[in-house]
Amino acid sequence: MASQFHLADLFETVAAAVPDRLAIRSDTGDVTYAGLDERTDRLAAALADRGIWRGDRIGLYLMNGPEYLEAFLAACKLGAVPFNVNYRYGAEELEYLFGNAGAAVIFHNDDFTIIMQDLRARLPHIRFSVVVGDGDAGASERYEALMETPARKGFTRSEDDFLLQYTGGTTGMPKGVMWPHKAFFFACLGGGGHFHPAGQISAPDEIAGRATEGYQLSMFTIAPLMHGAAIWAAWSGLLGGLTLVLDPMRSFDAEAIWDRVSKFSVNVVQIVGDAMAQPLHQAMQDNPGRWQVQQVVNFGSGGAVFSQHLKDAISALLPNARITDGMGTSEGGISGMAEPSADGVMRLPAHDDQWVIVEDRLAQPGETGLLGRAGHIPVGYYNDPAKTAEVFRTVAGKLWTLSGDAARLEADGTITMFGRGSTCINTGGEKVFPEEVEAALRAHPSIRDTVVLGRPDQKWGEAVVALVSLMKGASLPEQAELREFLDGKLAGYKCPKAVLAVDEVRRSPAGKQDYSWARQVLEEWVEEAA
Repeated sequence: MASQFHLADLFETVAAAVPDRLAIRSDTGDVTYAGLDERTDRLAAALADRGIWRGDRIGLYLMNGPEYLEAFLAACKLGAVPFNVNYRYGAEELEYLFGNAGAAVIFHNDDFTIIMQDLRARLPHIRFSVVVGDGDAGASERYEALMETPARKGFTRSEDDFLLQYTGGTTGMPKGVMWPHKAFFFACLGGGGHFHPAGQISAPDEIAGRATEGYQLSMFTIAPLMHGAAIWAAWSGLLGGLTLVLDPMRSFDAEAIWDRVSKFSVNVVQIVGDAMAQPLHQAMQDNPGRWQVQQVVNFGSGGAVFSQHLKDAISALLPNARITDGMGTSEGGISGMAEPSADGVMRLPAHDDQWVIVEDRLAQPGETGLLGRAGHIPVGYYNDPAKTAEVFRTVAGKLWTLSGDAARLEADGTITMFGRGSTCINTGGEKVFPEEVEAALRAHPSIRDTVVLGRPDQKWGEAVVALVSLMKGASLPEQAELREFLDGKLAGYKCPKAVLAVDEVRRSPAGKQDYSWARQVLEEWVEEAA
């Protein structure tokens, strides 16, 4: 039974409670909870035999598959520190990331063997790497060869051990958020309460009951597991005794995703914002009646804006599903379920551990500052004291983490969210947060996706500009028609003063906006127009 709030302890308790239940379904086969427990015991033993121990950092340079979760869990069992790797990063970003983490081991897909050989030659602290797949292994050890090691338990670990969750943000190199296991469990995984009416557990051993008594559901986490929202959903599912459906995610294929939802009778679909919701909705519209979706009871998003018009449209196509929209940050965990806002992007509840911070004090109703989280929070950024001091601050005698999201405290006990301060546009002295404008633009029938940013302007300081991709067969709306469409949805100063059509709005694998790409496209457009 679990003796502490440590992911490995909690998982082993769940596995003992529901050993024959399916834990993972994927193209490589089904794995039960007992099977997953044994496989990760084998992998942990293999790592220990190669000198990897408590506190060593283990990178997961992997696409979605059972190996991602197995390597993550094996690291936890050792008391080691797993960390996520964005597989779209280039060599320079990877070198910084592996160096910042002081990585001892990297698990990687065979797609990345060549780049790993080059990085290992430059980063001697990487003791070895492990390749997943049948392709070229280079100097890496084979994953399945490690699995031949006899299983064993008994490794020392503590709920104060930490996980590393790297976040790219909108500027600069990735930052590694240090999450103690206990804080991670309560802040990011709901404390074992997402899939049981009793809510959070109060003692580690209670996790067994959450698995045996909770809803026996299957969950499909569509986003890459290297994204915070996806790994939070996956771990919430595993500790709730759910069955996880995985997809290798080489590319986003909406029809293939619905095929899998139908084939595996998925009950819970987890996405990241509009970038995934829009093509999934379009696929269902284009293929009426093709898929069995009556079993879907929840279609949930987290980690990016999920526009109300898409929530309504998807709800109409999923007759038995509840549409949910959770907001969270890498530095603060889950903030709660978002509600629509008439002035801003969304609203969240305010409480003792969630408030608006104005400089170095707690906000009063009506004031705007940054969203702050206290209580179960990380302990800082790994190997980065300067950024830690900037984001993790003591206010009113309590340590808070400031997400960077602009927010206003309301008199009714809610918090209105506006968006990332780092992408805020100042036009004519007024602040415009791109997320709000983007959500309004995506509701236009001709617009498939958009990214909004500011362009230097002599009159306004910055002018609001939108890059848009269009629906199939649609043409770019005239400026007057677009302004008329946005009238009543946005204040006049928030409406784009220029709109540029692009073939595709570039995003990260997790659906986040690529503002660097957008700025480059905008600069080229301005130069051509000059």
